Amino acid sequence: MTGQQFIAGTCTASSISTFTASNPATTNPIAPAFYEATAHEVDRAMTAAFEAFQLTRTLPPDRIAAFLDAIADEIMALGDALIERATAETGLPNGRFVGERGRTVNQLRLFAEVVREGSWVDARIDTAQPDRAPIPKADIRLMKVALGPVVVFGASNFPLAFSVAGGDTASALAAGCPVVVKAHPAHPGTCELVAEAITRAAERTAMPAGVFSMLHGQGHDVGMALVEHVHTAAVGFTGSLRGGRALFDAANRRRVPIPVFAEMGSTNPVFVLPEALAERSDAMAQGLLQSVTLGVGQFCTNPGLVVGLAGEPFSAFADAVAAHAPGSAPGTMLHEGIRHGYEQAVAHMANTADVVEVGRSATDADPLRTEAGAAFFRTDAQTYAENPHLHDEVFGPASLLVTCDNREAMLDLARNLDGHLTATLHGTPTDLEAHRDLIDILTQKVGRLVINGFPTGVEVCPSMHHGGPYPATTDSRFTSVGTAAIQRFARPICYQNLPDSLLPPALQNANPFGLWRLVNNAMTQAGVGN
Repeated sequence: MTGQQFIAGTCTASSISTFTASNPATTNPIAPAFYEATAHEVDRAMTAAFEAFQLTRTLPPDRIAAFLDAIADEIMALGDALIERATAETGLPNGRFVGERGRTVNQLRLFAEVVREGSWVDARIDTAQPDRAPIPKADIRLMKVALGPVVVFGASNFPLAFSVAGGDTASALAAGCPVVVKAHPAHPGTCELVAEAITRAAERTAMPAGVFSMLHGQGHDVGMALVEHVHTAAVGFTGSLRGGRALFDAANRRRVPIPVFAEMGSTNPVFVLPEALAERSDAMAQGLLQSVTLGVGQFCTNPGLVVGLAGEPFSAFADAVAAHAPGSAPGTMLHEGIRHGYEQAVAHMANTADVVEVGRSATDADPLRTEAGAAFFRTDAQTYAENPHLHDEVFGPASLLVTCDNREAMLDLARNLDGHLTATLHGTPTDLEAHRDLIDILTQKVGRLVINGFPTGVEVCPSMHHGGPYPATTDSRFTSVGTAAIQRFARPICYQNLPDSLLPPALQNANPFGLWRLVNNAMTQAGVGN
Protein backbone atom coordinates (compact mmCIF):
# COMPACT_ATOMS: atom_id res chain seq x y z
CA MET A 1 0.00 0.00 0.00
CA THR A 2 1.51 3.30 -1.14
CA GLY A 3 -0.64 6.06 0.35
CA GLN A 4 -0.31 7.87 -2.97
CA GLN A 5 -2.71 9.35 -5.51
CA PHE A 6 -3.88 7.21 -8.43
CA ILE A 7 -3.80 9.41 -11.51
CA ALA A 8 -4.50 7.96 -14.93
CA GLY A 9 -2.93 4.61 -14.16
CA THR A 10 0.10 5.83 -12.21
CA CYS A 11 0.81 6.47 -8.53
CA THR A 12 2.17 9.81 -7.43
CA ALA A 13 2.85 11.75 -4.23
CA SER A 14 3.97 15.37 -4.57
CA SER A 15 2.93 16.70 -1.15
CA ILE A 16 4.77 16.58 2.15
CA SER A 17 1.46 16.71 4.05
CA THR A 18 0.18 13.32 5.22
CA PHE A 19 -2.48 11.77 7.43
CA THR A 20 -3.24 8.29 8.72
CA ALA A 21 -6.36 6.25 9.24
CA SER A 22 -7.27 4.93 12.67
CA ASN A 23 -9.21 1.96 13.94
CA PRO A 24 -12.36 3.36 15.61
CA ALA A 25 -12.72 0.25 17.73
CA THR A 26 -9.27 0.76 19.30
CA THR A 27 -8.42 4.38 18.27
CA ASN A 28 -5.01 3.05 17.16
CA PRO A 29 -3.46 4.51 13.98
CA ILE A 30 -3.18 2.27 10.92
CA ALA A 31 -0.18 2.45 8.58
CA PRO A 32 0.74 3.73 6.08
CA ALA A 33 0.60 7.52 5.90
CA PHE A 34 -1.48 8.93 3.04
CA TYR A 35 -0.38 11.94 1.05
CA GLU A 36 -2.62 14.95 0.54
CA ALA A 37 -3.21 15.69 -3.14
CA THR A 38 -1.71 18.94 -4.42
CA ALA A 39 -3.34 21.46 -6.72
CA HIS A 40 -1.08 20.20 -9.51
CA GLU A 41 -2.26 16.62 -8.94
CA VAL A 42 -5.89 17.74 -9.02
CA ASP A 43 -5.24 19.41 -12.36
CA ARG A 44 -3.42 16.35 -13.72
CA ALA A 45 -6.30 14.06 -12.78
CA MET A 46 -8.98 16.29 -14.27
CA THR A 47 -6.99 16.98 -17.43
CA ALA A 48 -6.43 13.25 -17.92
CA ALA A 49 -10.16 12.64 -17.37
CA PHE A 50 -11.05 15.26 -19.99
CA GLU A 51 -8.65 13.72 -22.49
CA ALA A 52 -10.06 10.25 -21.81
CA PHE A 53 -13.60 11.58 -22.27
CA GLN A 54 -12.88 12.30 -25.93
CA LEU A 55 -12.61 8.52 -26.32
CA THR A 56 -15.00 7.09 -23.72
CA ARG A 57 -17.97 9.15 -24.92
CA THR A 58 -17.96 7.29 -28.25
CA LEU A 59 -16.88 3.80 -27.14
CA PRO A 60 -19.23 0.97 -28.18
CA PRO A 61 -21.39 -0.41 -25.37
CA ASP A 62 -19.57 -3.75 -25.19
CA ARG A 63 -16.27 -2.01 -24.39
CA ILE A 64 -17.75 -0.08 -21.47
CA ALA A 65 -19.65 -3.13 -20.22
CA ALA A 66 -16.47 -5.22 -20.31
CA PHE A 67 -14.72 -2.57 -18.22
CA LEU A 68 -17.48 -2.62 -15.58
CA ASP A 69 -17.40 -6.42 -15.42
CA ALA A 70 -13.62 -6.34 -15.11
CA ILE A 71 -13.84 -3.94 -12.16
CA ALA A 72 -16.19 -6.38 -10.42
CA ASP A 73 -13.78 -9.25 -11.11
CA GLU A 74 -10.79 -7.31 -9.79
CA ILE A 75 -12.61 -6.29 -6.61
CA MET A 76 -13.45 -9.93 -5.91
CA ALA A 77 -9.82 -10.86 -6.64
CA LEU A 78 -8.72 -8.65 -3.71
CA GLY A 79 -10.12 -11.37 -1.47
CA ASP A 80 -9.82 -11.15 2.29
CA ALA A 81 -7.35 -8.25 2.15
CA LEU A 82 -10.16 -5.86 1.24
CA ILE A 83 -12.50 -7.15 3.95
CA GLU A 84 -9.80 -7.01 6.62
CA ARG A 85 -8.69 -3.49 5.76
CA ALA A 86 -12.26 -2.19 5.63
CA THR A 87 -13.03 -3.77 8.99
CA ALA A 88 -9.91 -2.27 10.56
CA GLU A 89 -10.66 1.24 9.27
CA THR A 90 -14.37 1.30 10.19
CA GLY A 91 -14.95 -1.02 13.14
CA LEU A 92 -17.77 -2.68 11.17
CA PRO A 93 -17.94 -6.50 11.25
CA ASN A 94 -16.53 -8.73 8.51
CA GLY A 95 -19.98 -9.99 7.59
CA ARG A 96 -21.17 -6.48 6.84
CA PHE A 97 -18.36 -6.05 4.30
CA VAL A 98 -18.87 -9.42 2.68
CA GLY A 99 -22.43 -8.31 1.99
CA GLU A 100 -21.45 -4.81 0.93
CA ARG A 101 -18.79 -6.16 -1.42
CA GLY A 102 -21.46 -8.36 -2.99
CA ARG A 103 -23.72 -5.37 -3.48
CA THR A 104 -20.87 -3.36 -5.00
CA VAL A 105 -19.88 -5.95 -7.59
CA ASN A 106 -23.51 -6.80 -8.35
CA GLN A 107 -24.35 -3.20 -9.17
CA LEU A 108 -21.27 -2.98 -11.42
CA ARG A 109 -22.48 -6.06 -13.28
CA LEU A 110 -26.02 -4.67 -13.37
CA PHE A 111 -24.81 -1.49 -15.06
CA ALA A 112 -22.81 -3.61 -17.50
CA GLU A 113 -26.11 -5.25 -18.47
CA VAL A 114 -27.78 -1.85 -18.78
CA VAL A 115 -25.04 -0.65 -21.12
CA ARG A 116 -25.15 -3.78 -23.28
CA GLU A 117 -28.93 -3.61 -23.61
CA GLY A 118 -28.59 0.07 -24.49
CA SER A 119 -32.11 1.49 -24.24
CA TRP A 120 -30.99 3.86 -21.45
CA VAL A 121 -29.93 6.28 -24.21
CA ASP A 122 -33.66 6.83 -24.91
CA ALA A 123 -33.24 6.94 -28.69
CA ARG A 124 -36.09 8.77 -30.46
CA ILE A 125 -36.52 9.11 -34.20
CA ASP A 126 -39.02 11.15 -36.20
CA THR A 127 -38.41 10.65 -39.89
CA ALA A 128 -38.71 13.43 -42.43
CA GLN A 129 -41.96 14.34 -44.16
CA PRO A 130 -40.80 16.54 -47.04
CA ASP A 131 -44.29 16.69 -48.58
CA ARG A 132 -46.06 17.76 -45.40
CA ALA A 133 -48.14 20.92 -45.85
CA PRO A 134 -47.96 23.71 -45.15
CA ILE A 135 -44.41 23.19 -43.80
CA PRO A 136 -42.20 20.17 -44.55
CA LYS A 137 -41.00 18.20 -41.54
CA ALA A 138 -37.28 17.63 -41.00
CA ASP A 139 -35.67 14.34 -39.96
CA ILE A 140 -35.15 14.70 -36.19
CA ARG A 141 -33.36 12.23 -33.91
CA LEU A 142 -32.61 12.40 -30.18
CA MET A 143 -30.54 10.38 -27.71
CA LYS A 144 -28.69 10.71 -24.41
CA VAL A 145 -24.91 11.11 -24.43
CA ALA A 146 -22.26 11.19 -21.72
CA LEU A 147 -22.01 14.46 -19.79
CA GLY A 148 -18.26 14.63 -19.15
CA PRO A 149 -15.76 13.95 -16.35
CA VAL A 150 -17.51 13.25 -13.04
CA VAL A 151 -16.11 13.90 -9.55
CA VAL A 152 -17.31 11.38 -6.97
CA PHE A 153 -16.99 11.86 -3.21
CA GLY A 154 -16.67 8.62 -1.26
CA ALA A 155 -19.14 8.24 1.64
CA SER A 156 -18.12 7.32 5.17
CA ASN A 157 -21.01 4.97 5.96
CA PHE A 158 -20.67 2.63 2.96
CA PRO A 159 -16.92 2.29 2.30
CA LEU A 160 -17.56 0.01 -0.69
CA ALA A 161 -21.08 0.50 -2.06
CA PHE A 162 -21.04 4.34 -1.92
CA SER A 163 -17.36 4.91 -2.34
CA VAL A 164 -14.58 4.42 -4.90
CA ALA A 165 -16.41 1.79 -6.98
CA GLY A 166 -19.89 2.54 -5.61
CA GLY A 167 -23.10 3.48 -7.34
CA ASP A 168 -22.01 6.98 -8.40
CA THR A 169 -18.82 5.67 -10.01
CA ALA A 170 -20.54 2.69 -11.62
CA SER A 171 -23.34 4.77 -13.14
CA ALA A 172 -20.99 7.51 -14.36
CA LEU A 173 -18.63 5.01 -16.01
CA ALA A 174 -21.63 3.24 -17.53
CA ALA A 175 -22.73 6.51 -19.13
CA GLY A 176 -19.26 6.89 -20.69
CA CYS A 177 -17.97 9.47 -18.20
CA PRO A 178 -14.46 9.24 -16.73
CA VAL A 179 -14.44 9.44 -12.93
CA VAL A 180 -12.14 11.17 -10.45
CA VAL A 181 -12.82 10.01 -6.89
CA LYS A 182 -12.12 12.03 -3.77
CA ALA A 183 -11.32 9.22 -1.32
CA HIS A 184 -12.88 9.40 2.13
CA PRO A 185 -10.15 10.11 4.71
CA ALA A 186 -11.72 7.76 7.27
CA HIS A 187 -10.95 4.67 5.18
CA PRO A 188 -8.15 5.61 2.76
CA GLY A 189 -6.61 2.12 2.69
CA THR A 190 -9.90 0.57 1.63
CA CYS A 191 -10.13 3.24 -1.05
CA GLU A 192 -6.62 2.49 -2.29
CA LEU A 193 -7.29 -1.23 -2.63
CA VAL A 194 -10.41 -0.57 -4.72
CA ALA A 195 -8.56 2.06 -6.78
CA GLU A 196 -5.93 -0.57 -7.59
CA ALA A 197 -8.68 -2.92 -8.75
CA ILE A 198 -10.23 -0.29 -11.05
CA THR A 199 -6.81 0.62 -12.45
CA ARG A 200 -6.08 -3.03 -13.24
CA ALA A 201 -9.50 -3.38 -14.87
CA ALA A 202 -8.84 -0.33 -17.05
CA GLU A 203 -5.53 -1.81 -18.17
CA ARG A 204 -7.10 -5.24 -18.86
CA THR A 205 -9.81 -3.75 -21.05
CA ALA A 206 -7.58 -1.20 -22.83
CA MET A 207 -9.51 1.80 -21.53
CA PRO A 208 -7.87 5.23 -21.81
CA ALA A 209 -5.70 5.81 -18.75
CA GLY A 210 -7.59 8.91 -17.59
CA VAL A 211 -10.88 7.04 -17.29
CA PHE A 212 -10.24 6.74 -13.55
CA SER A 213 -8.23 8.60 -10.93
CA MET A 214 -8.41 8.81 -7.14
CA LEU A 215 -7.09 11.55 -4.87
CA HIS A 216 -6.63 11.77 -1.11
CA GLY A 217 -7.38 14.79 1.06
CA GLN A 218 -8.25 15.15 4.72
CA GLY A 219 -9.59 18.70 4.59
CA HIS A 220 -11.84 20.55 2.17
CA ASP A 221 -9.24 21.94 -0.24
CA VAL A 222 -8.96 18.93 -2.54
CA GLY A 223 -12.70 18.48 -2.83
CA MET A 224 -13.34 22.13 -3.58
CA ALA A 225 -10.54 22.20 -6.16
CA LEU A 226 -12.13 19.22 -7.92
CA VAL A 227 -15.60 20.83 -7.96
CA GLU A 228 -14.21 24.12 -9.25
CA HIS A 229 -11.97 22.61 -11.95
CA VAL A 230 -12.85 23.70 -15.46
CA HIS A 231 -13.04 20.10 -16.75
CA THR A 232 -15.47 18.83 -14.10
CA ALA A 233 -18.89 18.26 -15.64
CA ALA A 234 -20.84 16.88 -12.65
CA VAL A 235 -20.46 15.80 -9.03
CA GLY A 236 -21.81 12.84 -7.07
CA PHE A 237 -21.89 13.13 -3.27
CA THR A 238 -23.33 11.24 -0.31
CA GLY A 239 -22.92 12.79 3.12
CA SER A 240 -24.11 15.58 5.37
CA LEU A 241 -26.39 18.48 4.49
CA ARG A 242 -23.61 20.92 5.35
CA GLY A 243 -21.08 19.19 3.11
CA GLY A 244 -23.45 18.66 0.20
CA ARG A 245 -24.71 22.23 0.30
CA ALA A 246 -21.12 23.58 0.33
CA LEU A 247 -20.33 21.62 -2.84
CA PHE A 248 -23.63 22.62 -4.45
CA ASP A 249 -23.00 26.32 -3.74
CA ALA A 250 -19.42 26.08 -5.06
CA ALA A 251 -20.63 24.43 -8.25
CA ASN A 252 -23.14 27.21 -8.82
CA ARG A 253 -20.55 29.95 -8.27
CA ARG A 254 -18.49 28.67 -11.19
CA ARG A 255 -18.40 30.65 -14.43
CA VAL A 256 -20.10 27.59 -15.94
CA PRO A 257 -22.29 26.02 -13.22
CA ILE A 258 -22.46 22.23 -13.09
CA PRO A 259 -24.94 19.79 -11.49
CA VAL A 260 -24.21 18.38 -8.04
CA PHE A 261 -26.16 15.24 -7.29
CA ALA A 262 -25.92 15.24 -3.50
CA GLU A 263 -27.71 12.91 -1.12
CA MET A 264 -27.84 14.67 2.25
CA GLY A 265 -29.93 14.71 5.44
CA SER A 266 -33.13 12.70 6.01
CA THR A 267 -35.00 11.62 9.15
CA ASN A 268 -37.26 9.21 7.20
CA PRO A 269 -40.52 9.65 9.16
CA VAL A 270 -42.57 6.63 10.20
CA PHE A 271 -46.33 7.03 10.75
CA VAL A 272 -47.97 4.42 12.98
CA LEU A 273 -51.72 4.27 12.42
CA PRO A 274 -54.36 3.42 15.08
CA GLU A 275 -55.54 -0.10 14.17
CA ALA A 276 -52.00 -1.32 13.50
CA LEU A 277 -50.88 0.06 16.86
CA ALA A 278 -53.72 -1.75 18.64
CA GLU A 279 -52.88 -5.03 16.88
CA ARG A 280 -49.09 -5.17 16.95
CA SER A 281 -47.50 -2.38 18.99
CA ASP A 282 -44.80 -4.64 20.48
CA ALA A 283 -43.81 -6.07 17.10
CA MET A 284 -43.60 -2.56 15.63
CA ALA A 285 -41.49 -1.41 18.58
CA GLN A 286 -39.05 -4.28 18.05
CA GLY A 287 -38.92 -3.59 14.32
CA LEU A 288 -38.23 0.09 14.96
CA LEU A 289 -35.43 -0.74 17.40
CA GLN A 290 -33.79 -3.10 14.92
CA SER A 291 -34.02 -0.56 12.12
CA VAL A 292 -32.72 2.36 14.21
CA THR A 293 -29.75 0.43 15.57
CA LEU A 294 -28.79 -1.36 12.34
CA GLY A 295 -25.21 -0.39 11.56
CA VAL A 296 -25.21 1.75 14.73
CA GLY A 297 -27.79 3.98 13.06
CA GLN A 298 -25.37 5.07 10.34
CA PHE A 299 -27.71 4.48 7.40
CA CYS A 300 -29.14 7.34 5.35
CA THR A 301 -32.57 5.68 5.64
CA ASN A 302 -32.47 5.41 9.44
CA PRO A 303 -35.97 6.16 10.84
CA GLY A 304 -35.34 9.13 13.12
CA LEU A 305 -38.97 10.23 13.55
CA VAL A 306 -42.07 8.24 14.53
CA VAL A 307 -45.50 9.90 14.44
CA GLY A 308 -48.83 8.70 15.80
CA LEU A 309 -52.04 9.75 17.53
CA ALA A 310 -51.93 10.32 21.30
CA GLY A 311 -53.76 7.69 23.30
CA GLU A 312 -53.39 4.27 24.88
CA PRO A 313 -52.25 2.41 21.72
CA PHE A 314 -49.37 4.85 21.16
CA SER A 315 -48.47 4.80 24.85
CA ALA A 316 -48.30 1.01 24.72
CA PHE A 317 -46.02 1.31 21.69
CA ALA A 318 -43.76 3.80 23.52
CA ASP A 319 -43.70 1.52 26.56
CA ALA A 320 -42.59 -1.37 24.31
CA VAL A 321 -39.81 0.79 22.88
CA ALA A 322 -38.75 1.65 26.43
CA ALA A 323 -38.76 -2.02 27.39
CA HIS A 324 -36.61 -3.14 24.46
CA ALA A 325 -34.18 -0.20 24.20
CA PRO A 326 -31.95 -1.18 27.16
CA GLY A 327 -31.08 -4.45 25.42
CA SER A 328 -29.44 -2.65 22.53
CA ALA A 329 -25.70 -2.79 23.12
CA PRO A 330 -23.51 0.20 22.14
CA GLY A 331 -21.72 -0.16 18.83
CA THR A 332 -18.59 1.26 17.25
CA MET A 333 -19.26 4.26 15.02
CA LEU A 334 -17.31 4.89 11.84
CA HIS A 335 -15.06 7.62 13.20
CA GLU A 336 -14.73 10.06 16.06
CA GLY A 337 -16.29 12.94 14.11
CA ILE A 338 -19.52 11.00 13.62
CA ARG A 339 -19.58 9.87 17.26
CA HIS A 340 -19.03 13.44 18.47
CA GLY A 341 -21.78 14.79 16.22
CA TYR A 342 -24.17 12.10 17.41
CA GLU A 343 -23.52 12.80 21.08
CA GLN A 344 -24.04 16.53 20.56
CA ALA A 345 -27.32 15.99 18.70
CA VAL A 346 -28.66 13.58 21.34
CA ALA A 347 -27.71 15.97 24.15
CA HIS A 348 -29.45 18.84 22.35
CA MET A 349 -32.60 16.75 21.99
CA ALA A 350 -32.49 15.59 25.62
CA ASN A 351 -32.13 19.17 26.87
CA THR A 352 -35.12 20.48 24.90
CA ALA A 353 -38.10 21.44 27.04
CA ASP A 354 -41.01 18.97 26.83
CA VAL A 355 -38.86 16.28 25.23
CA VAL A 356 -38.61 13.24 27.51
CA GLU A 357 -36.38 10.22 27.29
CA VAL A 358 -38.15 6.97 26.49
CA GLY A 359 -35.23 4.59 26.74
CA ARG A 360 -31.51 4.07 26.15
CA SER A 361 -28.99 1.29 25.86
CA ALA A 362 -28.47 -0.09 29.37
CA THR A 363 -24.75 -0.58 28.79
CA ASP A 364 -22.66 2.58 28.71
CA ALA A 365 -20.53 3.27 25.66
CA ASP A 366 -16.80 2.76 26.26
CA PRO A 367 -15.22 6.25 26.49
CA LEU A 368 -11.94 4.84 25.14
CA ARG A 369 -13.59 3.51 21.98
CA THR A 370 -15.62 5.24 19.27
CA GLU A 371 -18.87 3.80 20.64
CA ALA A 372 -22.44 5.02 20.92
CA GLY A 373 -25.61 3.57 22.37
CA ALA A 374 -29.24 3.84 21.27
CA ALA A 375 -31.48 6.65 22.53
CA PHE A 376 -35.24 7.17 22.13
CA PHE A 377 -37.20 10.30 23.03
CA ARG A 378 -40.81 11.42 23.03
CA THR A 379 -42.59 14.75 22.59
CA ASP A 380 -45.81 16.23 21.20
CA ALA A 381 -46.55 17.78 17.82
CA GLN A 382 -46.56 21.35 19.15
CA THR A 383 -43.11 21.00 20.71
CA TYR A 384 -41.85 19.38 17.52
CA ALA A 385 -43.21 22.28 15.44
CA GLU A 386 -41.71 24.93 17.74
CA ASN A 387 -38.19 23.46 17.81
CA PRO A 388 -36.69 23.29 14.30
CA HIS A 389 -33.59 21.45 15.54
CA LEU A 390 -35.82 18.45 16.28
CA HIS A 391 -36.41 18.17 12.52
CA ASP A 392 -32.72 17.70 11.77
CA GLU A 393 -31.19 14.31 11.04
CA VAL A 394 -29.44 12.69 14.00
CA PHE A 395 -26.86 10.46 12.33
CA GLY A 396 -26.78 7.52 14.68
CA PRO A 397 -29.05 5.13 16.65
CA ALA A 398 -31.64 7.63 17.91
CA SER A 399 -35.29 8.29 17.14
CA LEU A 400 -37.94 10.77 18.31
CA LEU A 401 -41.52 9.66 18.96
CA VAL A 402 -44.10 12.43 18.37
CA THR A 403 -47.75 12.31 19.42
CA CYS A 404 -50.50 14.28 17.68
CA ASP A 405 -53.74 15.18 19.49
CA ASN A 406 -55.93 14.40 16.50
CA ARG A 407 -55.92 13.37 12.87
CA GLU A 408 -55.72 16.93 11.53
CA ALA A 409 -52.66 17.64 13.68
CA MET A 410 -50.97 14.60 12.18
CA LEU A 411 -51.78 15.80 8.67
CA ASP A 412 -50.41 19.27 9.53
CA LEU A 413 -47.19 17.71 10.77
CA ALA A 414 -46.90 15.78 7.49
CA ARG A 415 -47.61 18.91 5.42
CA ASN A 416 -44.81 20.76 7.20
CA LEU A 417 -42.16 18.08 6.78
CA ASP A 418 -39.03 18.89 4.83
CA GLY A 419 -38.01 16.60 2.00
CA HIS A 420 -36.90 13.08 2.95
CA LEU A 421 -35.58 9.97 1.24
CA THR A 422 -38.37 7.79 2.63
CA ALA A 423 -41.60 7.79 4.60
CA THR A 424 -43.19 4.71 6.14
CA LEU A 425 -46.76 3.90 7.15
CA HIS A 426 -47.71 1.06 9.46
CA GLY A 427 -51.38 0.33 9.12
CA THR A 428 -54.06 -2.27 8.51
CA PRO A 429 -55.92 -2.17 5.18
CA THR A 430 -58.62 -0.18 6.97
CA ASP A 431 -56.03 2.26 8.35
CA LEU A 432 -54.49 2.83 4.95
CA GLU A 433 -57.85 3.33 3.24
CA ALA A 434 -58.83 5.85 5.92
CA HIS A 435 -55.56 7.76 5.50
CA ARG A 436 -55.46 8.30 1.74
CA ASP A 437 -54.94 12.00 2.37
CA LEU A 438 -51.85 11.28 4.48
CA ILE A 439 -50.46 9.04 1.75
CA ASP A 440 -51.06 11.79 -0.79
CA ILE A 441 -49.20 14.34 1.35
CA LEU A 442 -46.25 12.02 1.91
CA THR A 443 -45.84 11.30 -1.81
CA GLN A 444 -45.05 15.01 -2.17
CA LYS A 445 -42.40 14.87 0.57
CA VAL A 446 -40.32 11.77 -0.18
CA GLY A 447 -38.75 9.64 -2.87
CA ARG A 448 -39.86 6.23 -1.54
CA LEU A 449 -43.00 5.28 0.39
CA VAL A 450 -42.78 2.10 2.51
CA ILE A 451 -45.84 0.23 3.79
CA ASN A 452 -45.65 -2.00 6.89
CA GLY A 453 -41.88 -2.29 6.88
CA PHE A 454 -38.88 -0.19 7.77
CA PRO A 455 -36.83 1.91 5.34
CA THR A 456 -33.33 0.68 6.18
CA GLY A 457 -32.01 -1.31 3.24
CA VAL A 458 -32.12 -0.11 -0.35
CA GLU A 459 -32.57 -2.72 -3.07
CA VAL A 460 -30.39 -2.18 -6.14
CA CYS A 461 -32.86 -2.74 -8.97
CA PRO A 462 -34.38 -0.86 -11.94
CA SER A 463 -37.45 0.32 -10.01
CA MET A 464 -35.62 1.70 -6.95
CA HIS A 465 -35.61 5.44 -6.31
CA HIS A 466 -33.13 6.62 -3.70
CA GLY A 467 -33.64 10.35 -3.65
CA GLY A 468 -36.14 12.92 -2.50
CA PRO A 469 -37.00 16.62 -2.25
CA TYR A 470 -34.47 19.00 -0.68
CA PRO A 471 -32.76 18.66 1.76
CA ALA A 472 -32.74 14.90 1.17
CA THR A 473 -31.07 15.59 -2.18
CA THR A 474 -30.23 18.55 -4.36
CA ASP A 475 -32.38 17.24 -7.23
CA SER A 476 -35.39 15.04 -6.48
CA ARG A 477 -35.74 14.02 -10.13
CA PHE A 478 -32.81 11.61 -9.87
CA THR A 479 -31.81 8.52 -7.90
CA SER A 480 -28.39 7.44 -6.65
CA VAL A 481 -29.39 3.75 -6.48
CA GLY A 482 -30.77 1.56 -9.26
CA THR A 483 -30.30 1.60 -13.00
CA ALA A 484 -31.96 5.01 -13.45
CA ALA A 485 -28.90 6.51 -11.67
CA ILE A 486 -27.15 6.55 -15.04
CA GLN A 487 -29.44 9.38 -16.19
CA ARG A 488 -27.67 11.84 -13.86
CA PHE A 489 -24.54 11.73 -16.00
CA ALA A 490 -26.07 12.06 -19.45
CA ARG A 491 -27.58 14.86 -21.50
CA PRO A 492 -29.82 14.87 -24.58
CA ILE A 493 -28.59 15.80 -28.02
CA CYS A 494 -30.82 16.27 -31.04
CA TYR A 495 -29.69 15.76 -34.66
CA GLN A 496 -31.67 17.38 -37.46
CA ASN A 497 -31.22 16.20 -41.06
CA LEU A 498 -27.84 14.61 -40.33
CA PRO A 499 -26.84 12.00 -42.95
CA ASP A 500 -27.26 8.45 -41.70
CA SER A 501 -23.55 7.69 -42.04
CA LEU A 502 -22.70 10.53 -39.62
CA LEU A 503 -25.24 9.61 -36.96
CA PRO A 504 -24.25 7.72 -33.78
CA PRO A 505 -25.00 4.00 -34.17
CA ALA A 506 -27.92 4.27 -31.72
CA LEU A 507 -29.74 6.56 -34.17
CA GLN A 508 -28.75 5.02 -37.49
CA ASN A 509 -31.48 3.57 -39.68
CA ALA A 510 -30.13 0.01 -39.44
CA ASN A 511 -30.13 0.06 -35.61
CA PRO A 512 -26.84 -1.91 -35.41
CA PHE A 513 -27.06 -2.29 -31.61
CA GLY A 514 -30.61 -3.67 -31.75
CA LEU A 515 -31.97 -1.06 -29.33
CA TRP A 516 -35.57 -0.45 -28.44
CA ARG A 517 -36.25 2.98 -29.95
CA LEU A 518 -39.21 5.32 -30.28
CA VAL A 519 -39.61 5.58 -34.06
CA ASN A 520 -42.44 7.81 -35.30
CA ASN A 521 -44.09 7.47 -31.89
CA ALA A 522 -43.95 3.65 -31.74
CA MET A 523 -41.52 1.51 -29.75
CA THR A 524 -39.63 -0.89 -31.99
CA GLN A 525 -36.33 -2.70 -32.49
CA ALA A 526 -36.75 -2.68 -36.22
CA GLY A 527 -34.61 -0.54 -38.44
CA VAL A 528 -36.02 2.61 -39.97
CA GLY A 529 -37.63 1.81 -43.31
CA ASN A 530 -37.93 -1.93 -42.56
